Amino acid sequence: MASGPARTIVSAEQRGLLERWVGAHGTPQSVALRARIVLLAAEGGSNSEIARQLFVSRPTVIMWRARFAADGPAALTEVKPGRGRKPTISAAKVKAIVAATTQTVPPHETHWSCRTMAAAQGVSPATVQRIWDAYGLRPHRIRTFKLSGDPLFTEKLTDVVGLYLNPPEKALVLCVDAKSQIQALDRSQSSLPMKPGRAGTMTHDYKRNGTTTLFAALSTLDGSVVGQCLSRHRHQEFLKFLRTLDCEFAGGCDLHLILDNYQTHKHAGVAAWLARHPRFHLHFTPTSSSWLNLVERWFRELTEKALRRGVFPSVPDLIAAIGGFLQAHNQDPRPFVWTRLRGGHPREGRAL
Repeated sequence: MASGPARTIVSAEQRGLLERWVGAHGTPQSVALRARIVLLAAEGGSNSEIARQLFVSRPTVIMWRARFAADGPAALTEVKPGRGRKPTISAAKVKAIVAATTQTVPPHETHWSCRTMAAAQGVSPATVQRIWDAYGLRPHRIRTFKLSGDPLFTEKLTDVVGLYLNPPEKALVLCVDAKSQIQALDRSQSSLPMKPGRAGTMTHDYKRNGTTTLFAALSTLDGSVVGQCLSRHRHQEFLKFLRTLDCEFAGGCDLHLILDNYQTHKHAGVAAWLARHPRFHLHFTPTSSSWLNLVERWFRELTEKALRRGVFPSVPDLIAAIGGFLQAHNQDPRPFVWTRLRGGHPREGRAL
């Protein structure tokens, strides 16, 4: 009759270490399982009994008993190379593909594709795609940016952000801008209705029926918006909107307006009007920094929810749609807050 496997010899010091591994919360489960195998083997358990008790295969028990007998507890934490297919793409080739992707472009083209890179490097497109996925490379995508060259960037940035974080007492902060050249577009055919399995549709061609310019002021206090559609974007229209704000926010409180550097806002006629109305204070964002003006975020809401899919046979229809969206927004206004940073600047706002 064949005798069972010899009892695994475990010293007192090794037993204490293995028991600590089994009991510790931070021990990887694979290491804890191997430690249990050795501890049960030290108590005289057979390979089959240990396998049934720990729900593993008998060869697994034999393998870890042998490794422990040869190298001790350290063997239980080692990761042995697998027996699967060895990599066929060398590290040098991977490095060359990454370098070519980030530092070069194909002849007479602006960016690499999987197939052009595969042909240039002598590998398969699937290999290129796996390498790009591993390194987070997406040559087909591009993100726009613009660095401000304003010499007073820091001073203007500090001024505007200071208004957001610590507005003056007994004053209102308004984010003011104009969305110019909003087109009244009418589609050549009626849209097909949405139904299961088919998205909403609209024709690719359209008819232009004129434009309007929306002047808007967003209150940072509660998120409400005062808007006015005018025919053009000149200092005369800006002055008309300032008079609208003067009437809308009656009561004598100071109004701090955050604006961009459009020349209309600095016209001599505007400066003269502001001199006669000292409660208006203008704060200009740095050049190429429209992301600092929160009303731009509201303009995006207007575009996505009321304009982009809209059908407007005339400019009055367009103005009516803008007015309806503005009224609906002001029934339940919410202030916008920054939710994340992108490229070092707050680029996204959401309503509270």
